[in-house]
Amino acid sequence: MEKSQLSQLIFSFTSAEKREARKFLESPFFNQRRDVVQLFDWFCANDVPEKTAAKRHLFGADDVNDQELRLRMTYLHRLLERYIAQKEMEADDTNLRLHLAAGYRKRGLGAQFERVRKGIEKALENSPLRDARHHEQRFRLYWEAHQLAHDRNPTDFEHLQTASTAADVAYLTLKLRLICLQAAHTTLYSGGHTAPWEPEVVEFAENNFAHEHPAIETYLHCYRMMRHPEDESHFQAFKKLLLTDNSTFASEEMHGLFIWAINYCVRRLNAGEKRYFQEVMDLYKPGLESGYLLENGILPRFTYHNVVAAGLQTGDLNWVHEFIHQYKNSLEKPYRESAFHFNLARFEFARKNYGAVLDLLQKANYRDVLVNLATKTLLLKTYYELDEHSLLQSHLDAMQNYIGRKRVLGYHRANYLNIIRYAGKLLALNFSSKKDLEKLRSAIENEEHLSEKEWFLGHVV
Repeated sequence: MEKSQLSQLIFSFTSAEKREARKFLESPFFNQRRDVVQLFDWFCANDVPEKTAAKRHLFGADDVNDQELRLRMTYLHRLLERYIAQKEMEADDTNLRLHLAAGYRKRGLGAQFERVRKGIEKALENSPLRDARHHEQRFRLYWEAHQLAHDRNPTDFEHLQTASTAADVAYLTLKLRLICLQAAHTTLYSGGHTAPWEPEVVEFAENNFAHEHPAIETYLHCYRMMRHPEDESHFQAFKKLLLTDNSTFASEEMHGLFIWAINYCVRRLNAGEKRYFQEVMDLYKPGLESGYLLENGILPRFTYHNVVAAGLQTGDLNWVHEFIHQYKNSLEKPYRESAFHFNLARFEFARKNYGAVLDLLQKANYRDVLVNLATKTLLLKTYYELDEHSLLQSHLDAMQNYIGRKRVLGYHRANYLNIIRYAGKLLALNFSSKKDLEKLRSAIENEEHLSEKEWFLGHVV
């Protein structure tokens, strides 16, 4: 039973939602079956639901037909799905009042409709949001107004043009968002397809709506950034809009826009353009401060790692130290301690506090294979800086064996094997031989897969 859709749904509820859902189930408007409430209480009280125990609780016997239990589980599941839908609907007050306006219109209650319409109209105008949802709600409002007016006077088209324009803007904004999503997918995965009518939609938006509607303007700059990455002006225009206008889109949509801008910077960094460390930090800082980079209050651990890496590259050590501590508790609990200690170790390495690095790297269990390898690489560099050559050689052997046991590394395997190989060459290097130095330096510079290239070059001098 623990794998049933019902149990998975109930276990996803917070304590507050369980209390709220129970009130919903007790409302005779939605439910008049007491056994359904009893079944819900039993699920909430049992972390590992078992079928026989559920029958005993509900029917007072073990030998009841399974179909009887499944029937009640189905009733409960449908009601809880209705509770979720109701909760989502009521979270959007404008959407709720649009339904109210439709109800008044269908009943021919013009005065009540007009009162609600004016309230919605004022709320929409006062809201800073100008995303697709905003314009879709404006369309619904004026479409309702048109239907009521047209029923009374077939020649009245006062609200139709407003509704039509709102529909156009809503469609274009949403369509451009989807086009950008398709372009982002194509960038990550070769062989992606162009979105339907992409050139036509973009051209129409540029010629008719770009200068009047900030959401459309933003997506057009985002689109050009993705389709023409070699022209940095598109990224700069997109970035400027993100950093100066934080009211057009809701938080969830801003999250996606920031991620696209950050990914652009990452691609430029992967191409060797180090000045993009500052560009990406210009996005990370406001993205964190506003909460846009968090997902349901959680900061993804890889974002945590990437922020620290970029901050260390820009030399903003005080900010990095504060960030590491400030966002520790925003990480997923299973990875919290390991991510915290690993990044604090990176910080101490940047300060050349190598003793602290060794202490920190021994304080957590690194479950993630790539983080584990990054940790081993940091330990490798620390041993070298401390002139612990014997420890380093043993570490290289252990690291080689670790990689040999992991068969899911993909293209990362070549990178980490190269790190081991060049660390071994560094240990064996005759620093008094200019020829040997130049040979190793040339090999490092020409190596395609070597994430620590800069560190190695800094030691071949």
